[in-house]
Amino acid sequence: MPKINGNEIRGGNVLEHNDGLWVAVKVDHVKPGKGGAFAQVEMKNLRNGSKLNERFRSADKVERVRLEQKDQQFLYETDGMLTFMDTETYEQIELPSDLLGERRPFLQDGMVAQIEYYESEALNVTLPQKVTCTVTETEPVVKGQTASKSFKPAVLDNGMRIMVPPFISVDEAIVVDTESMEYSERA
Repeated sequence: MPKINGNEIRGGNVLEHNDGLWVAVKVDHVKPGKGGAFAQVEMKNLRNGSKLNERFRSADKVERVRLEQKDQQFLYETDGMLTFMDTETYEQIELPSDLLGERRPFLQDGMVAQIEYYESEALNVTLPQKVTCTVTETEPVVKGQTASKSFKPAVLDNGMRIMVPPFISVDEAIVVDTESMEYSERA
């Protein structure tokens, strides 16, 4: 695995540090008035979810890990475990549903998600960036209110509550951004 200098760490990099796999969540490059520059890195453990703040000087060497990414189809959930299937080999794996956190309701039956592997160990799930949902509850359209940049609350078919533009009505299909968890466009 390639070793990189402490000042080359970027957000999203996966590092092997203290006998664990960590993803760099937030990186601040600091140049103090006295002494050498360093990178203040907030990291999250990919195996147990614990967090760590670490300081890396430019002379420090850290090992950068490349994760293999595979598209796999979501099958079902039982007892807090999500079951995914590799569409080429038909092998099935189980991952804890808390990996998705608050994005879990956007995972739909048959959806293809990206699973990240380190060697043969599955570590992370990434949903497609945009998901189509149906509005089940919202306030009625009020004439003349569409000109302003106002939003109204809506409940989606998966139980999520988001803000939508005033022209969206019940039973309408909309596209939701799974990263920001906000309305994107009409479907």
